[in-house]
Amino acid sequence: MSGKLAIVGAGWAGLAAAVAAARSGAELTLFESSRHLGGRARALSAQRPDGLTLTLDNGQHILLGAYTETLALLQRVGVAPAAALLGLPLALPYPDGSGLQTPAWAARWGAAAGALAAIASARGWTWRERLALLRAGAGWQRAGFDCPASLSVAALCAQLPRRVQDELIEPLCVSALNLGAAHASAQVFLRVLRDTLLGPGFGGWAASSLLLPRTDLSQLFPAAAAHWLQTHHGSQVRLRLGTRVLGLQAHAGGWRLHGAGWQQDFERVIWASAARPAAVALQQAAAQADADAPWAQALRTWADACAALQHTAIGTVYAWAPQARLAQPMLALRADPDAHTAPAQFVFDRGQLAPHEHAAQGVLAFVVSASAGERDELQARVLRQGARQLGLARLLPIQTVLEKRACFACTPGLQRPGPSIAPGLWAAGDYVAGPYPATLEGAVRSGLAAAALACQDAAAAAPFTPAPNAPRP
Repeated sequence: MSGKLAIVGAGWAGLAAAVAAARSGAELTLFESSRHLGGRARALSAQRPDGLTLTLDNGQHILLGAYTETLALLQRVGVAPAAALLGLPLALPYPDGSGLQTPAWAARWGAAAGALAAIASARGWTWRERLALLRAGAGWQRAGFDCPASLSVAALCAQLPRRVQDELIEPLCVSALNLGAAHASAQVFLRVLRDTLLGPGFGGWAASSLLLPRTDLSQLFPAAAAHWLQTHHGSQVRLRLGTRVLGLQAHAGGWRLHGAGWQQDFERVIWASAARPAAVALQQAAAQADADAPWAQALRTWADACAALQHTAIGTVYAWAPQARLAQPMLALRADPDAHTAPAQFVFDRGQLAPHEHAAQGVLAFVVSASAGERDELQARVLRQGARQLGLARLLPIQTVLEKRACFACTPGLQRPGPSIAPGLWAAGDYVAGPYPATLEGAVRSGLAAAALACQDAAAAAPFTPAPNAPRP
């Protein structure tokens, strides 16, 4: 067979799988339908209103100190996390200076101590509101940060004061799960909260540290991963950009992939595309298979679970305000009773993240999680919101990126497709069953797990038993 392992999709999950498989000695071919690596977390070129060219991202991302697998992977491919990421104590400050902020002195004592200090010093909060949050947090810890799978975040936090819900729970929930508290899984929310408060952290950062990329997302990982693969494992790795895999079928004890005018056979395959094309490809493979094939039903079951996922959108509105400089690199924005007039939850000062890049100065990125509406309408609303809440008289649009299928909807009791599909066939992606919502850490962990399964010869040769679609976080 021409190549032993195929990885379909070179987003963060596929690249993580490729790095791990290459380190295990696998001969692999990595397929990517576009000409760019990184999937939904990569760079794009844009132009400021004054004509200056600059590099943005197809979505503004935040990492956490708790993202230990992602940070270790960056380090593995030659990226120094301390140089590539700006680490900030956990904070959700508003433009007027109110909101949750971890005092600098408390950040040195770990995530839990920092969170306690942030709650105690939260501007605008009463002691009753602070104590209510502390009591709730103590209760969640006693319960092992676990709850019934059917519970929503809103139900979990129903007894908290309204200000705490509005200024802490809702922003945390929508940034972590890309869903409002009324619709988001409390079980997954608590898992993220547990790792953020009690996790080990990485490289001197507390687990709760907010890590903001100082460079574009392509340079942060995808380009570095490709360079590392070619430099250290060039003889065993083939990277095929601009090559769309249209489907697969079982063949001679392995799998045959095919595209426009080509086909290639592999012993093992990791399917690491987005959820929708993965569901379509595997549904077609199941339909074309012999009805008596033992793996046909496994393909169908996995594909149906994947196709049933609902998705939510994320909008990123890039704008330019000459001479603009925010009080901090990231600020929270206040919600409005009518979300249509204030849709963005956060704004990032790209000039502070890249202080030596002239083109980045004055560039602001407004993030609209769980966004609704069309691009032009969303951009107009965000620009009005930004000018009003930040006190900017002149805010000019650069580019608006609207990813309509950015994240799977992490709802209570959700059944996610599992990592094992059929003999010699695995899945990787931030939507595959695991402990995290649709985050970079979720994608990376999924890719590493799929590579571990694919590289275990004994497991690959053993009789196939489909994994549960939705293990508890």
